[in-house]
Amino acid sequence: MSRPFVMWPHKALRTRAAPVAQVDDAVRAIWDEMVEAMEAMPGYGLAAPQLGIGLRLAVVDASTARGKAVRLANPELLHASVELREHEEASPNLPGVGAALKRPRAVTVRFLNAAGETEERDFVGLWATSVQHQLDHLDGRMYFDRLSRTRREMLLKRARKR
Repeated sequence: MSRPFVMWPHKALRTRAAPVAQVDDAVRAIWDEMVEAMEAMPGYGLAAPQLGIGLRLAVVDASTARGKAVRLANPELLHASVELREHEEASPNLPGVGAALKRPRAVTVRFLNAAGETEERDFVGLWATSVQHQLDHLDGRMYFDRLSRTRREMLLKRARKR
């Protein structure tokens, strides 16, 4: 059973997550919990701060079959395409609202994988959107921080009414 999502404006959602020293059984257990929580949403990704865990850990799974989650520790963006892709984004930390955002269509990310090895991987389409969304969470940002001030205020007002 995974821990509950922290709700906006919880401090964990505004705090830059700490790097992971090494991938060990404790980190793998957190990833397992995160995958379970992500699949219960359902969603395409999850960052540890969304569960109140202040570590630079994320999982993404934009596969149609599911069960293909990529586990990332200390992910860093190396390259982003110039071409943008629009997608409706939301968060279980602020349920009931969402917004269309444009992000790079493809990204290259370096991270520690489940074996604790450094890996560089290209993500495209929904995979890329999800990875970027999780990187924002790890840096203490929410998707709506990328909106204009007016659109952000309207979204937060709608969320408060719910």
